[in-house]
Amino acid sequence: MEFEHDPNAPDRKELPPLLKLALELGPLVLFFFANARGEMLVERFPALGAFGGPIFLATGVFMVAITISLGVSYALTRRLPVMPVVSGVVVLVFGALTLWLHDELFIKLKPTIVNTLFGCVLLGGLVFGKSLLGYVFDSVFRLDAEGWRKLTFRWGVFFFFLALLNEVVWRLFSTDFWVSFKVFGVMPITIAFTLAQMPLIQRHSLDQEKWK
Repeated sequence: MEFEHDPNAPDRKELPPLLKLALELGPLVLFFFANARGEMLVERFPALGAFGGPIFLATGVFMVAITISLGVSYALTRRLPVMPVVSGVVVLVFGALTLWLHDELFIKLKPTIVNTLFGCVLLGGLVFGKSLLGYVFDSVFRLDAEGWRKLTFRWGVFFFFLALLNEVVWRLFSTDFWVSFKVFGVMPITIAFTLAQMPLIQRHSLDQEKWK
């Protein structure tokens, strides 16, 4: 089993952008659906009532979905994407704790831990001269070294912001609001942040023709 190679490796297999997005976003959408429609699912499939509540059912669905997503990604590329694997491991560990202890605190802490970890990895990589963001956006952008450094720094700071935001939301609002915010709040914020980086990407792109 191999992890992703360097973004510019010549033998690197790439997933179509839409498929890559579906594999990364799909488990989160299923998590939201299972939480929002948990009671309906239990009515149709009484055995699911063993989970003990919508958030716990959603956690189980999330764990299965993210495992399948990583499996499909590996089957198609023969390599595992680094950041989704890190997120997946945290989901499985904290999801298992959530179900075992029947305490939703653990799954709520998952975004805080993952985003803090990503922020530390990206900014820590810069300390050692490594712009690790290329492993995430390599199939979408080709940037020069300075561009990757700047983009990596911005994303590192943004991940810390998402970690802080998650802490505020789960502590001050209901579980249902927190689950909805993960899909309908975090995703638009992330898209807006990504779009805000387009001027930097254009300035440092190695594919200048597509911006003309």
